[in-house]
Amino acid sequence: MNGDPAVKDANGFIQQYTVHGKIVELKWVGGLNAPKGMRANKGMLWVADIDEVVGIDVASAKVMKRIAVPGSAFLNDVAIGKDGTVYVSDTVKGKVFQIKGDQPSVFLEGAILEAPNGILVNGNKLVVAGWGTGFAADWSVKTPGNLFTIDLKTKKKNLITKKPLGNLDGLELTATGDYVVSDSAAGKIYRVSTKGKVETLATGYKISADIGYVAPRNILLVPRMGDNLISAYSLGKTAAP
Repeated sequence: MNGDPAVKDANGFIQQYTVHGKIVELKWVGGLNAPKGMRANKGMLWVADIDEVVGIDVASAKVMKRIAVPGSAFLNDVAIGKDGTVYVSDTVKGKVFQIKGDQPSVFLEGAILEAPNGILVNGNKLVVAGWGTGFAADWSVKTPGNLFTIDLKTKKKNLITKKPLGNLDGLELTATGDYVVSDSAAGKIYRVSTKGKVETLATGYKISADIGYVAPRNILLVPRMGDNLISAYSLGKTAAP
């Protein structure tokens, strides 16, 4: 983000690393504002950038599309449907938008989404990591967020976690079919089964934000924003920071 996460200052950029953590390009793509969640699909990297979604051609590192999302204020994470629909969460506005044929619209909004942060598509469900209910301007909440699904057709909500889990942020689906989700405020990483069993994988972070997952190597990537570094862990064993 390289600055205020809500300010359009053109200071933001995307870095590129090897799987061993060596910098390939410090500013692989520049000219962004405060890029947050991103997801690749068919050679295009879709990036949430405050109030627009940016499409970047991975092969050339060129910005191909900038899609303004009316009614947004803090676009946060990106998910891609099987049909190529791009979904993007807005935590501040309490909405999930969808982009079809480069046309944005509201997919779902309101308290049902628990201030949506991390999102991903799993089958015919949109999986959502909620920041919490009763969201206030200072990002405080009345009740911590749950991990839950939204049916992409009926928009029916189904809780995965049996009770509120935390200020949930990053979200990934592992090779074993479990979810890994970060609790940004508490500095924790959880593994959550599809039946709602919660296991703490790591603690002690300063702002554990939007995580990443390298499926072929079963490696979890954790941006530790308060420490200004990224850690990588094998999910074959319990991780410790």
